[in-house]
Amino acid sequence: MSTINSMSATKSDLAIATKSVRAPRASRESAVPVASAPDEPMARFTPLRRRLFGAAVVTGAVLLQAGTQFYVIPDKFRAAVHSVYLAIEVPILMVALSATHAWALRRNMSSARAIVAGSLVAGTIGFVGGALLWFVQQRFGVRNVPLEKATLFGLSFGQLYFGIWALAFVYPFAQEDARVRALEADKLRSMAELSRLRAHLEPHFLLNTLNAIAGLVTEDPREARRLIACLGDLLRDALRDEHEFQSLKEEVAWLKRYAAILEARHRGELIFQWHIAKELSDVQLPRLLLQPLVENAVKHGALRRKGGGGEVTVRAFVEGEQAMFVVEDNGPGVPEKTRNGTFGLTSVRQRLSLRYPGSELRLASSATGTVSTVAIPRAALVKSGAS
Repeated sequence: MSTINSMSATKSDLAIATKSVRAPRASRESAVPVASAPDEPMARFTPLRRRLFGAAVVTGAVLLQAGTQFYVIPDKFRAAVHSVYLAIEVPILMVALSATHAWALRRNMSSARAIVAGSLVAGTIGFVGGALLWFVQQRFGVRNVPLEKATLFGLSFGQLYFGIWALAFVYPFAQEDARVRALEADKLRSMAELSRLRAHLEPHFLLNTLNAIAGLVTEDPREARRLIACLGDLLRDALRDEHEFQSLKEEVAWLKRYAAILEARHRGELIFQWHIAKELSDVQLPRLLLQPLVENAVKHGALRRKGGGGEVTVRAFVEGEQAMFVVEDNGPGVPEKTRNGTFGLTSVRQRLSLRYPGSELRLASSATGTVSTVAIPRAALVKSGAS
């Protein structure tokens, strides 16, 4: 009879634990202000800004050329005619080249064909403009220039301003597009690293934890219920796709649930210590950044200590201009082969290199333990709620 009561109590405890896993906690699901990623793009070149920038560059080139002509050409009337020619032809040329560029984009033309099309348009407009300039000069008797020279001047003038147009209107767009693509590629690589980390974490950890829970169901049902709740919270947080970053406070809370499961699985053989500076609680870190270091400290350090008494200490503090995140164990040390080849260390290094230039991962191992240190420049860290 007592066995039946114990089994019914166990089922009740498990049902309550399952409900606690499924029930969303308002504090975690509520919106948390999260700062932009450290490499979030600056205010981008909008189409209007690109057009204004291009118009300013071309206007500057026209004014420079007109001023040079007034300074160099003794005949001021001739210089004035050239200036009027510039003022009329250049806007027409810029509009025509922009329309040609838009047409080439719609047709998905290659770069070479787009350049040829733009060169033909610029040459045609320049040729016609040169002929008109010759006609005006003949009409007013400004200068007796042969028609072929006038048209050749117009043709070369069109090509010159085709280059200026490309520099003013196309180059900023291409540069901004390349920068944005590079940032998107970095983000995709970071998300791929996070996905690999999740895939590495879930299978073996989940199976071992479930085996530990199965062993506690009859021995200590309340502890089994607590572990089920911890495991549910752990997996829910690990699989969230809201954003790539989280505060150190959230990271440590996740690690403490992870540590609680490990301590329960290795009762009497493993304990955790936490020393987190309050001034770093709100800094943003890539999610699960420190988890591989903690896993390595447990697997290759604390649990290999002879006679038990394994201990893992997690610290976060400021040292000069750097924020230091340290995971230390009192195990027998990590072999050089394992130290350089583990997935966790490779993952951490790759994510640091993608997000924090100047950061580094240092590993010091001896017969008395291993210390893994992540050093990130404070200037590269962003706090929650920062704009």
